[in-house]
Amino acid sequence: MTETTGHDLAHLAPVEAGIGRMFARPKAIAAGCVVVLAGLSWFYLALLTAAPGSSWLATMQTLCRTLPEGAWNFPAVVITASMWSAMTLAMMLPSAAPMILTYAEIAETAARKGERIVSPFVIAAGYASVWLLFSVAASAMQIALTGAALLDASLTSSSGLFAAAILIGAGLYQFSKLKHACLTHCQNPFPFFFTNWATTTGGIFRLGIKHGLYCLGCCWAMMLVMFAVGVMNVAWMAGLAAVMTVEKLQTGRRFAHGVGVALIAIGTGIAASAFATHWP
Repeated sequence: MTETTGHDLAHLAPVEAGIGRMFARPKAIAAGCVVVLAGLSWFYLALLTAAPGSSWLATMQTLCRTLPEGAWNFPAVVITASMWSAMTLAMMLPSAAPMILTYAEIAETAARKGERIVSPFVIAAGYASVWLLFSVAASAMQIALTGAALLDASLTSSSGLFAAAILIGAGLYQFSKLKHACLTHCQNPFPFFFTNWATTTGGIFRLGIKHGLYCLGCCWAMMLVMFAVGVMNVAWMAGLAAVMTVEKLQTGRRFAHGVGVALIAIGTGIAASAFATHWP
């Protein structure tokens, strides 16, 4: 998009003038982008987790859950990948809102000056592409874990120790240098844009990819927690999405460390329960 706000739109018809003013407000477009895409993703997940009311929905739910050994086929893989894509977008787009809105504010200021700007859709697309690739990798992991019998028919960990290892690992990652290096970029998007600004469509798309990689470095371990608590557990999806969003709205490390302690405590409790169950 190369719209500007500095031009008089009085010569246009009311509808055309209204559309022109709307497209000259990148911040409004960015907010709408986040809300609509995240909303559609949550709606899709709601369909997958609802009680089957039609044959197509029952088929999709079956394909997204564990299939008998050797039953994986192309349609099943595609549906599984679509489920992970919807889940990652639903969980990560809200946490990306500060970055997208910061870009939109800078673009809106430039538009008022009559400067060329690129649509926030472009940076959102670059960001989303990173997480869509993560979705493909997560789908492959789900297939592998299913084959190894580490996920049961409800897509929940069938091993208490495996679930505990994921939770404790995610908790420990909250204290790592890599986690906090990536989190700093996510918490402070303005310096990121100041040092990496671009004015071309390709440049803004790459900007979205770069920030998406920082976000991936920040949140990948927490996303893998879904393998421990249930891949289609909507309550945990919503909870983790809220945690990752709040984490990026904070400053410093205190909240991230608190989340790490909580994950380690939950994982330790599950491990202790697993040992107690199998103790002679």
